[in-house]
Amino acid sequence: MEGRASVAQSLERLARMPAWLDAALERAGPGRLARRPAAGGFSLVEHACHLRDLEREGYLARLHRLLAEEGPVLAGFEGDRIAAERDYPSQDAQAAARDFAAARAQLLVLAAGLGPEALARKGEFGGRSIDAAGVLAMAAAHDEEHRADIERLLAEPG
Repeated sequence: MEGRASVAQSLERLARMPAWLDAALERAGPGRLARRPAAGGFSLVEHACHLRDLEREGYLARLHRLLAEEGPVLAGFEGDRIAAERDYPSQDAQAAARDFAAARAQLLVLAAGLGPEALARKGEFGGRSIDAAGVLAMAAAHDEEHRADIERLLAEPG
C-alpha cells in the first residue's frame, strides 16, 4: 500500500529531526547560536524555538483537530510574527530543542497508532483539502527546509 509506505517514510524522517537539531546546535557551539545568516533569516536559537512552537501549536494541534472534528479548517502559523512576539533570540536553544523533541515524540506516538481511516480524515488548510497523512508529510517537508537553512547557516564563516 503506497500511501502507508509514504506515511512510514514521513514518520522516519520526522523521528530523525530532534537528534539532528541537537547535533547542529552542538556543532555550532554557544557562540554561534544567536548569529543570523548573512542573507537574513533565523538564527539557530530562532530555528529551535520555531520548530518547538510549530510542532506544538501547528502540526500536533492540526493532527488532533483532524482526528476529533469533521472537516476542520486548520489554522496557519505566522512564524515571523510569533518569533518577534516571543523574543526567540532571548531564549535557550537547547531548552527549545528539548521541548521540540518532546512535542515531536507526542506527534510520533499519535501518528504511529493511526490506521488508514484516520490517516484519510480530511480538513482544510490554506484553502486546500488536506488529510492526516498530508499533515505528516507537510511536517517532514518543513523539517527538510529547516535542515537546509541550518546547514547553510553552519557553512557560513565565523
